Amino acid sequence: MADEPFLTRWSFQFGRKKEPEKHDAAESSGKPVSNGNSSNGTANGGGHVKNTSDLAIYEQYRTQERGSANGNGVLSDRYDEKPQKSLLPSFESADMRALGESLSRDIIRGSPDVKWDSIKGLENAKRLLKEAVVMPIKYPKYFTGLLSPWKGILLFGPPGTGKTMLAKAVATECKTTFFNISASSVVSKWRGDSEKLVKVLFELARHHAPSTIFLDEIDALISQRGEGRSEHEASRRLKTELLVQMDGLTKTDELVFVLAATNLPWELDAAMLRRLEKRILVPLPEPEARRAMFEELLPSVPGEEKLPYDLMVERTEGYSGSDIRLLCKEAAMQPLRRLMAHLEDKAEVVPEEELPKVGPIKHDDIETALKNTRPSAHLHVHRYDKFNTDYGSQILQ
Repeated sequence: MADEPFLTRWSFQFGRKKEPEKHDAAESSGKPVSNGNSSNGTANGGGHVKNTSDLAIYEQYRTQERGSANGNGVLSDRYDEKPQKSLLPSFESADMRALGESLSRDIIRGSPDVKWDSIKGLENAKRLLKEAVVMPIKYPKYFTGLLSPWKGILLFGPPGTGKTMLAKAVATECKTTFFNISASSVVSKWRGDSEKLVKVLFELARHHAPSTIFLDEIDALISQRGEGRSEHEASRRLKTELLVQMDGLTKTDELVFVLAATNLPWELDAAMLRRLEKRILVPLPEPEARRAMFEELLPSVPGEEKLPYDLMVERTEGYSGSDIRLLCKEAAMQPLRRLMAHLEDKAEVVPEEELPKVGPIKHDDIETALKNTRPSAHLHVHRYDKFNTDYGSQILQ
C-alpha cells in the first residue's frame, strides 16, 4: 500500500480507477501515460484534451499558418518574425469566446487595394480622414492630451458617392486591422447575445489595435430611440451597449477608430452623433471629378474619334459616382450591341479565335447613354447640405 500512488483525477478513466499493471507497464516502457482520450488530441493547457476537430476553426488556421502569417493574416518573414499576437483575447467565458470567433470572420484579411489616388475628387473628405486616422498612427507623439485622436468618424452623403471606397482606402493606407461590420454581424436571435457581440467586437478591436471598425449603413443599427413606443426592448439594449462601448473608447489609449457610413444621417440618435465627433459630408462629384472619372473609365483611343468630355461633364450635373460608372458602361455597350447584332445575323457559329474586335465608342453612343441613364441621388441634396451646415465638420482655409 505504501508504494501505491495517491489518487488524483489523473488516476481515473471516465470515472473508473486505472489498472495499476497498465500504469506500471507504461512507465517501464518509457511511453507517456494516456488519460483515456484519443491519441490525436491536443492539450489545451488546463489539464483537458480536445480533438483537433473540436478546435475552433480560427485556432486551426493559426496552427497551420503559424510559420507564414501573423494574427491579422498578413504574410511575414519566418526568419524575422515578431512574437505573434493571439487571434482572440482571453475572454471571461466560453460563450464570449464563441462570439469572438464568429466576429473574427469579419476581419478583412489582406488589403482591399484602394488607394487615395484612385478616388477622384472628395479632397475635403480625404483630408479630414487623413487628419483623423492616418496622422495619429504615423505621428503618435503629437496626438496626446487635449490633441488625442478622434475615435468616431461619420461619413454621410447621397448614395453612390464613395463612402465605402473611402473606408476601403483607410483600410489600405493605414494598415490597421479592419473590421467590416454590418447589422448581421452584431444582431442575434438569442436574447442577450446582441449586446455581448457588441462588447466582444470592441474587445477584439482593442486586442488588435490599431484597428478600425467600419459600420456600414449605421442608421439600421442605431436610429433614434423611443420613436412612437414602437421600439423593441432588444433593439434598445443593443443601441445602449453600442453607445456605452463607444464612450469607453475615449477613456483608453489604444488606437481604435469607429468609421460609420450612412445615407440617412438625420435618422441617427443624438447620443450617437455626439460620439461620432467628426461628421464628414461626401457630396456629389464636382465637374473636375466627373471629368477625371470619364477620362479614366472611357479613355480616348489614338486614331479614333475623340470623346466629348466637356459635353458629358455639362450633362451629368447631379450624377453620383455610381451613376457616372453606369453611364460609361452604357456607352461602352453600344458598339458591343452593334457587333452582337452582326454576329446573330450569321447562321453559323463563329469560332472564338475568329471573333472580330469591338468597335470604338462614337459620339452618338454617348448621346444614347445620356438619354438612357438618369441620376439617382440628386433629389435630397439640399437635406444633406442642411445637415452638413448644422452638424458637419469643415476645414477652414
